[in-house]
Amino acid sequence: MTTTEAGGEVSVPSPRGGGGVEVVGSLSPSRAGDFMTCPLLYRFRVIDRLPERPSPAAARGTLVHAVLERLYDLPAGGRTVGAALELLGPQWERLLSAEPELEGLFGDDEAGAAERAEWLAQAERMVERYFTLEDPRRLEPAERELFVETVLDSGLKLRGYIDRVDVAPSGDVRIVDYKTGTAPRADFEARALFQMKFYALVLWRLQGRVPRLLQLMYLGNGEVLRYEPDERDLRATERKVEALWQAIRRAMDSGEWRPRASRLCDWCDHKERCPEFGGTPPPLPAVPVRRPSPADLEGAAEVGAARERDDL
Repeated sequence: MTTTEAGGEVSVPSPRGGGGVEVVGSLSPSRAGDFMTCPLLYRFRVIDRLPERPSPAAARGTLVHAVLERLYDLPAGGRTVGAALELLGPQWERLLSAEPELEGLFGDDEAGAAERAEWLAQAERMVERYFTLEDPRRLEPAERELFVETVLDSGLKLRGYIDRVDVAPSGDVRIVDYKTGTAPRADFEARALFQMKFYALVLWRLQGRVPRLLQLMYLGNGEVLRYEPDERDLRATERKVEALWQAIRRAMDSGEWRPRASRLCDWCDHKERCPEFGGTPPPLPAVPVRRPSPADLEGAAEVGAARERDDL
């Protein structure tokens, strides 16, 4: 296994036979989540690659994640609330430099300035709330913003970015994910944990050891969701991921990407194109008569990785 510190990478053949297997496609937790939410949304994002407007909530999530990642660059004793808050300004400037379109999130008038001030105050409260959940001075993460990928026996490549990986002296692994939303109701916890089980599956296939703990930290309301997976969980997750991929391939073959209406439609950038709301999807991209190749889907996965912060 190869790793680097912050923003590192783990990418080796799976112990179960990923080496030498032809890659048939690629899937990340966010794109899997898109298809489960609405197959048409998956099509808009992965097949059509339609642009989406940056949202204040997603930008705030990206900013808070960046601050918490950079916080661990500081010496342990310097990881204080004040030090974390001082990182907000520089990290926001860095994000603006990388994504100039974020400048348009707020208007230039007095109302826009007030909205921006409240947006920043919310980010500050989330950073402060993080310190009520754990003491970063007592932690030394093994990895931050870790890119991982592995190929299953079927040829499906799983990939994604893990916010943080902690490794105990015993070798036990904890996967940590920061969420800037609020904790879900009990009946929605399984969906919230899918992303974490996806990451756990990838690490298990890479390292041959089931992560000991999955930890979701909700900075919107200060709750922590913890789950201890076992092999049965991860085998079930693998079956679910494979089934999702087969459903995606059937949609590719048929050209039928069915919309699935839900309350999330109110926040969808593609509502005006959706048949559920009287819209008409654009024609499918003109390509030779074939399925998208693994290379096509690799590119789409990279686009998907950039949207991981949308999972707030």
